[in-house]
Amino acid sequence: MSHPCADLITALKTPLTMSAFTLAQWDRVIPQARAAGLLGRLAALAMHSHQMTRLPKSVWYAMEASLVLASRQAVSVRYELKRLDSALSKLGMPVIVLKGAAYIATDSPASAGRLMTDIDILVDKNIIPEAEAALMLAGWQNSHHDAYDQRYYRQWMHEIPPMQHIRRGTILDVHHNLLPETARIQTRPDLIIASAIPLPGMAYLHAPSALDMILHSATHLMHEGEWHHGLRDISDLYTLIMAESAQGPNFWPNLENRARELKLERPLFLALIQLNRIFGLEIPAIQFHHQHFGDSILHGLLTRGILGFHSSCRTALTYLSELALYIRSHWLKMPLLLLVPHLFYKAFKIDNKTTF
Repeated sequence: MSHPCADLITALKTPLTMSAFTLAQWDRVIPQARAAGLLGRLAALAMHSHQMTRLPKSVWYAMEASLVLASRQAVSVRYELKRLDSALSKLGMPVIVLKGAAYIATDSPASAGRLMTDIDILVDKNIIPEAEAALMLAGWQNSHHDAYDQRYYRQWMHEIPPMQHIRRGTILDVHHNLLPETARIQTRPDLIIASAIPLPGMAYLHAPSALDMILHSATHLMHEGEWHHGLRDISDLYTLIMAESAQGPNFWPNLENRARELKLERPLFLALIQLNRIFGLEIPAIQFHHQHFGDSILHGLLTRGILGFHSSCRTALTYLSELALYIRSHWLKMPLLLLVPHLFYKAFKIDNKTTF
């Protein structure tokens, strides 16, 4: 692909090419990878492909520092998961670890060099009050005290307000679904919980099945609008799919069937198109073609959003695309009668903070 971050994507897809990069290429790739949160992953890929000694020393030192940070963070995540397993034992029900923490807990290839800012878990909606109470007893406190934010999370969203540990400072997101209550897609968290896999050494913590992990990654990427993490997230998805599809020929039909069961065909379809556009992933013909009017425009918006993580990769169209995607992400989350007052309130609140 002809794009300012093409070398970074090439390195992520084909690590052996890194040894042929010039210093001028590395001057672009290192800042881009750091901005995308992928410098540690590049280091892990360089180690796995035995490229470390073939890289310029200054390049490897920068990579290695990020890999060390990711490794230490992984140790902290595992410690936090043990504390969570103990704290939530009172529930007597499975608790599902999501996203980056799940990659680390399962030693997924997507955990290699992975940096993260919080831990996400999924519990049955019926036990949210008990889960929150158990976490508070273990030192977690609610981090949002604004009455509107409390109502926004608890009435409309798929999670309660983020919690933070009073001593360790760790941020925890407690979900009861993958998508908001008001979202246009209504998925099936009960099926995800039912098929989750126990984590070794844990009494109650589980990880999603491999297919559910992929579908959650695709859904998060296509719905949350966190474009500063876009390339990292699609790199996670690419890594998960490559690892799982290598297990046998039934992967793609099984993924299709599971997407249908969870009602996540649309986000999977959009994510696969982006994987093809950005990573050149070969995608077999899929039976559900959730092609909508205007999708050709949407595909372009999504690509620019994912690749706009660094100033060297941004254009005037990037800013316009991010604005359109921001509006789209809220449109997917909430019906118009809720969305307009919500955006008005948030804009007014921000203006107040800015003015005073």
